[in-house]
Amino acid sequence: MIRWIAAIIGFIFYRFIGAFIGYIIGGAIERLFRNTRGYAISGSQQVTPADFELNLLSLASLVINADGKVSPQEMQFVQSYFVQAYGKERANATFRTFNEVVKKRQVSSQKICEYLRMRTRYESRLQIIHFLFNIAQADGHVSQPELDKIREISNFLAVGHRDYESIKAMFFKNPDSAYKILEIEKNATVDEIKKAYRTMAKKYHPDKLQHMDEAYRKGAQEKFQKVQEAYEQLQKERGF
Repeated sequence: MIRWIAAIIGFIFYRFIGAFIGYIIGGAIERLFRNTRGYAISGSQQVTPADFELNLLSLASLVINADGKVSPQEMQFVQSYFVQAYGKERANATFRTFNEVVKKRQVSSQKICEYLRMRTRYESRLQIIHFLFNIAQADGHVSQPELDKIREISNFLAVGHRDYESIKAMFFKNPDSAYKILEIEKNATVDEIKKAYRTMAKKYHPDKLQHMDEAYRKGAQEKFQKVQEAYEQLQKERGF
């Protein structure tokens, strides 16, 4: 809408060239406006910060309860994360709403993910998966039911298989971890490793989440660091 208004104004003053310039400038303003309102990906599909936080907490509860037992360490991780990200007062309000309303209903991972998938950027969904793995590992062990639940959520969020395996490899140490983090095969050439590193460093660069809260940007930094560590490990192993 803004771009068309700007185009009309430009046409009034400078005819067709003014309309063209107005349309371009209006489009830039629309993009800026979208990026400063919650976690939107389009003007018609918005998720408010409050809705995002509540849905994120709901997904966290599904992972915590996946193995049939509530870990105090996992609960503490979630609480600390929300306080760090949103402040104590805002975090407490989210917890209160969750306990009074959401917790009394059956939480559906599919419905939550469908809602978030249509309203968040792909890099934000990658960070959600990273956040859920951090929760599961808070007690020192990611159980199989927790792993299955995170995989289910990842599928519902339309996160690609290779991206999911890359994030998962950041939490499971094995001989193939570095390759999986960089999303390449063990027989990859040195040039392919270098190319994969550049691609992954760009994908997980913290600047991708400048529109998110501080805790999310910290998570992006953690992923970025894991990519660097994986690359450095392969440099030593391959001698390049």
